[in-house]
Order: sequence, then C-alpha cells, then structure tokens
Amino acid sequence: MAARLLDTDSAWHLVLEAVNRTNVTLSLPDQTTPALELNGTHWRLLQPATEAADNLLRVFLPLCRPLPGTSPCRVVGQLGQSLDGRIATVTGASRFINGEDGITHLHRIRAVSDAVIVGAGTATEDNPRLTVRKTSGSNPVRVVIDRHRRVPDDHHLFTDGAAPTLRLVAGEYQACPRAHPVEGLLEVPCLGDEHADTPVSPAAILRVLADFGLRKVFVEGGGLTVSAFLNAGLLDRLHVMVAPMIIGSGRPAFSLPEIDLLSDALRPRAQLVNLGSDMLFDLDFSEQRPPN
Repeated sequence: MAARLLDTDSAWHLVLEAVNRTNVTLSLPDQTTPALELNGTHWRLLQPATEAADNLLRVFLPLCRPLPGTSPCRVVGQLGQSLDGRIATVTGASRFINGEDGITHLHRIRAVSDAVIVGAGTATEDNPRLTVRKTSGSNPVRVVIDRHRRVPDDHHLFTDGAAPTLRLVAGEYQACPRAHPVEGLLEVPCLGDEHADTPVSPAAILRVLADFGLRKVFVEGGGLTVSAFLNAGLLDRLHVMVAPMIIGSGRPAFSLPEIDLLSDALRPRAQLVNLGSDMLFDLDFSEQRPPN
C-alpha cells in the first residue's frame, strides 16, 4: 500500500513546530516516523507530500528560522494586487481583491511573525483585526503607524482585545529594552514632531519594535507602507499575491522613485507558487539588503 501523502494541514503543523528551531527532526502528532529534518538553513522532507504541502513548506520554513544574534530583525512585506497592479479602486475599495486561499496565506504569515504592521490609512479604511482567524497559531502583536492618531478609537485593533496592539504616535522616543506586549493597547510616542511633513522612518520603527523584543516583523500594508520599507532596503522578503482580476484604474501596488534604466530595477530571487485562488510571487531581497 502506498504511503499516505502529507497534506497541507500536516505541513502547516510542521511549520509551526519549526518556528525558531534548527538542527532538529520533527514528527507529526499521530506518528513516530520523522517527517521533517531541519539543519541550519536547509531542510529535508522525510515523507512524501502533495504539491500544495511541499509549496507551503518551501514558502514558510525560511520565515521560521531562528535569527542570528547579529541580526536585529527579519522583515517580510506583503501586497495583494490585481493583474494590472492595483491594490484598491479609486474610492479605496480593496476587500477582497485576493481570494480565500490568498487570505489564508496572509493569516499564516501573521502566525509566524512576532509583529504585524499596518499604516494609518489601511487601518482606517479596512478596520482590520490582524489576527490568525483563518489558520492555527498565535496572534502577532499588532502595530499601527498612526503619527496623527487618524485611526478611529472604536476600530477593532483598539477595542477587540484579541491581541496586544502598539499604536505608534508622534513624540520623541526614549530607547530602552521594554517588556514584550501581552495584552491591551499601548501608545508609543516615537514618530517625531506631530506637525512634521517628513515621512516616518522605517528603520526607526524597527528599532522601536526591537526594544519590545519583536524581531520577526510582517509589514502587511498598505502599499505606501510596504513601499517605504522596500525603498529603504529593509525587506528581507516580499510576498506579492496576484488575483486573476483587472480593475483598470485605482491605487497602484508600489510607490517607488522613478528610474531611467532597467539595470536599476530591483531583481530579487523569486519563486512562483499557485495558491489556488491567487498566484504568489515569493521574492527574496535578503541578498540585496544592506548589512546591519
């Protein structure tokens, strides 16, 4: 009798078991036979698996590796867009461009992250929860970049109690190690002058999160926020989920400086994965990120 193929549910269990671990062999709860071997930056599947399960492991195991002591953080960005590169209509409607499989993928990234970041515009318009409702795992700490306190106080992030939330607001930051957030809402003055028109520094945000012990950071949106981290050279990985949809007009996914030559274009290593409802471009910028 042929061995039963490891499915996506089993693969996801192995992913969660692999978080912050290396040089170990992992088994499934109902089995004694080893299923996955982790060795440094490499991994080896020890049981036959479906294509979808193998894809899930290829995408998520790199996000689970322990961070070297010399690395302050690992940053993953995400954009969900249409075929013509739009993340919303001209009126801001964006729920939901991606299908159910894309949304599940999004929740899985949250589950392997310490913190998930959104900008004030996305938080205001989408009123997100930023939890792992579509999968298993732990909710990350939710982080809102809200210099001017634009996000309404009655939004989910501030009221549902589902996960701790950091609201980054205007003010001078006093750097020091801080306790890992475990519940409630905490305002963190760290974004400088309230009346300043200069962009918020992505590097400064990462330094604040590092003080809270939040080192695996997921920049979920919106397009301006993800583009700011990408333009600063601070993304290790970027997941672009493309939905089979043509909007025709609306907000572009990326907002980056103009270039004159294609030789100046960003060319990360890439793998393409069919999620079912969406196509994932898993882009690896780690070799292009400047040393810390």
